[in-house]
Amino acid sequence: MNDEPARATALVPAEYHLFQIADPQRPAADNLDASQNGLVSAVGGVIEVSTGIHTGTVRVTVETHSQRPDPAPGWEEVAEMSCHSPSGEVLVTPMMDDPTDLPSLASQGPGPYRLRVHALGRDTAVGESTDDVVESYLIQSWPASYQDGLLVKATDDYGAQVRARPADDTFVIDHEDSPDTQIGRERDILRRAGHGDYS
Repeated sequence: MNDEPARATALVPAEYHLFQIADPQRPAADNLDASQNGLVSAVGGVIEVSTGIHTGTVRVTVETHSQRPDPAPGWEEVAEMSCHSPSGEVLVTPMMDDPTDLPSLASQGPGPYRLRVHALGRDTAVGESTDDVVESYLIQSWPASYQDGLLVKATDDYGAQVRARPADDTFVIDHEDSPDTQIGRERDILRRAGHGDYS
């Protein structure tokens, strides 16, 4: 059966080592710690994709399929997770901005989906803020019932660092991100606000 995917690419802001995939009616996914696969996690129903850069712009391509595709070749890290779309809209979004112009990953409307996230270039500028686009991501989606998360390919150093940290631990790139500094406190406030925690 021919499964020609719908495909689109956009530049997406990454902040605090991540960009997000979310359903506006949440939750889209069960909680999953990034240390399990080093690439994708879920907190409060929002899926987070871990970037090597601290702040900057990454290239994101989405492909929507009607059935399970093969993993794309040439990527350094690949992980899968399941999600559910209550609204029929699963969108790539910066942490603190409106969703991008990329099409919804829930191509068949409300229901369960499988996401496969591919990453390339995360070791290029780990922990840096950069104006250069040094990281690329491919997100494939297709309708599928729930399955556990799966690490398909693991070859970059940044993913190994994330997998090595204890579950639910704060990953500190440098001393400025420490909770003992102003930058660290601001980072913590912004991260919690991005998850709807305003305490």
